[in-house]
Formats: sequence, structure tokens, C-alpha cells
Amino acid sequence: MRLDDKVALVTGAAMGIGEGIARRFVDAGARVAMFDIDGEALTLAAARMRAPEPVLTIAGDVSRDEDARRAVSRTVDAFGRLDILVNNAGIDLSGPVTEFCPDEWDRLLAVNLKGAYLFARHAIPHMQGRGGAVVNISSVHALVSFAGSPAYDAAKAGLLGLTRTLAIDHGPDGIRANAICPGYVDTPMTRKWLDSLPNKEAVLRQVESYHPVGRIGTAADIAEAALFLASDSSTFITGATLVVDGGLTICGR
Repeated sequence: MRLDDKVALVTGAAMGIGEGIARRFVDAGARVAMFDIDGEALTLAAARMRAPEPVLTIAGDVSRDEDARRAVSRTVDAFGRLDILVNNAGIDLSGPVTEFCPDEWDRLLAVNLKGAYLFARHAIPHMQGRGGAVVNISSVHALVSFAGSPAYDAAKAGLLGLTRTLAIDHGPDGIRANAICPGYVDTPMTRKWLDSLPNKEAVLRQVESYHPVGRIGTAADIAEAALFLASDSSTFITGATLVVDGGLTICGR
């Protein structure tokens, strides 16, 4: 699976899954633009890349229309085209709806769902007539629900609906849209959650036991799935949801 001569824009690319996808795309021959709200972390992530040419870094907020427009415009100005959009940026806030304040709800949906809409809104016009691929990073939270995750579950489920509609509306333009639903993945967000627990090692072992493969995922696991959906190896796949969870959901977790 190669992405030679392709240009990709990845959001939430400063760390975790986003950084893993950007790195894998570079290794597959793509020219990559990395977008994230944390400009300092983004610069460090780009410096870790072994790219034959400089990786473009763009700092901004995915929930702001102007930032999304600017990111797409800078990517096209730098590389002359845009072939692949990966909507990966996301945050997690927890608590039952009775304790979830409206501002927190609005912020989570703005980042996790509205951001994907905004980036697609500005990226798709540059793909029309040539074709392209949109890969939305959703979650197993879109398929099975977890206590204390009303906004996160709602946003990730909404991403699947957005993915299907993008596939229908823009299939005639040669644009495919697919979603990936990761399970537990070893990312800074996951490690932050584990570090907040007094018995984090025991919880990690318990979580690992939920997976038939015997471990949680890595950013590289999700990056390989994203590469497949972005590449010409999947030209007859659109509107699909690819679950990459080590078997977590088949066990009813």
C-alpha cells in the first residue's frame, strides 16, 4: 500500500493516533500536513518524522471554521493538491448528563464532530474532479456505550452518520469516505486516564483481558488501517466502518 504523489492532511496529529497516521503516511510516500491545537507538540512530532521533504505543520482549533479553511488552503498552497483527509482530532470529557455542563457538551461535540464537518467542507472541493479519500477516526464508543460518556458516545456515533452521508453525496465525485473505530489504544489520552487511577497496573491488565488478542492497540495498528482506507487498495470501499479493536466489541465489552 503506497501513497506516492498523494497529499494528506491529518488533524490531531501532534501525538497518539494522529501522529502515528502521519508517520505511516510519510513512510508510504505521501506528503503530509499535520494539524493540531498544540503547536509546540506539533513541532516536536514533525521533528520526529523521517520525511524526504519537510512536513507541513499548522496550529489551530478544528472547531473554528476559519482555522479549518486556513489549514486546507495552506496544504494546497504548499503541495499543490489535497488527496486525503484524516479527521482524527478529539477530546474526552466524562460524567453523566446530570453532571455534564452545557459548555463541556458543546466543546466536546465541536471538536469531535463539528471539526470533521468543517475540514470536510473545505477539503472536498479540492478533491472534486480528481477523487480523494476521507478517513474519520471514530471509536468503539459509536457502537457500544460506556457509563459516563454521553457526549463522547454521541459525537463518535455522529461521525459514522457523517461518514455515510459523505460517501453518498460525494461518491459521484470519486471521493470515498470511511470510518475507523479503534478500541483501547496506547495513547497519551489512555495513559493519562490510567495514571489517574490508584491501581492502574491492575486496571491495565483487566483491560488487556477484554481483548481476545491479549493486548490493547497501538497507534501503528490504527495507522495501518488508515493507510488501507486512504490507498488505492480500497477503491471499492466507501461508507464503511472498520472496527480495529482487537476483538473488544465481539466480547460484549
